[in-house]
Amino acid sequence: MSFSIAGKTAIVTGAANGIGLAVARHFEQAGANVMFADVDDEALEAELGDLPDDGPVRFFAGDLRKKLTIANLLSATIDAFETIDILVNGSRQTMVSSPLNPLDDGVSKLLEQNLMTSLRLSQAVAKRMIKQAKESGQEEGCIGSIINMSSISAQRIHPELLAHSISSAAVDQMTRGLAVALAPERIRVNSVAFGSVMSASLKKTLREDTELRDDIIAHTPLDRIASAAEIAETFQFLASDAAEFMTGQIVTLDGGRSLLDPVTSFAH
Repeated sequence: MSFSIAGKTAIVTGAANGIGLAVARHFEQAGANVMFADVDDEALEAELGDLPDDGPVRFFAGDLRKKLTIANLLSATIDAFETIDILVNGSRQTMVSSPLNPLDDGVSKLLEQNLMTSLRLSQAVAKRMIKQAKESGQEEGCIGSIINMSSISAQRIHPELLAHSISSAAVDQMTRGLAVALAPERIRVNSVAFGSVMSASLKKTLREDTELRDDIIAHTPLDRIASAAEIAETFQFLASDAAEFMTGQIVTLDGGRSLLDPVTSFAH
């Protein structure tokens, strides 16, 4: 089987910075058509600048928590590239929440941002994948791949990350549920769970807490924090024909961190 994604069209959300940006850039370098999507229009503009009208890269700015924005994103992608073959749900957020404060709305916020946005977009993209497969007469093989971003905090607990843990666990279960629901349509759904990866949120946290870096490394068997760029090839594998028999799986990239004591420092 081939690891190539050349010529395929991918939507990558959360693509203005961090892991989403690294994945989108990697897909571009691998020969895919890529729609970079993010709520931060200034960051997208700064990262991508002026783009040719007929090139393999486009960008879309909008709040994907709004259903109309999702419809507009699909329309923009189809107008630019005609098809959608890959979706990477990278629009995610981390926040500290109070586990014993009934007025803390962290859980509802992160369920909306990390779960519902990915679910709605996955549903819309899956419908498009099914439609285009019927129109093209493709009767065999996988017709699309959806890849979610999750966290090892779905399984490893820290009290101040209750909201993040709940939303990550929900994303994992959504991945499994959609994988079963979409298998008859020949659409694969998998997820990548992160631990010690230098995401945008972790960079911000480390600037505010200088001792946290040492603590994370101390709880990571591979003794370092991974860069966002070095894990992008896992997304290419999941998007490619090489993973054609793989669906409903949560792939962990954390340097072995989740193998240690389940109650450790912040898991981003």
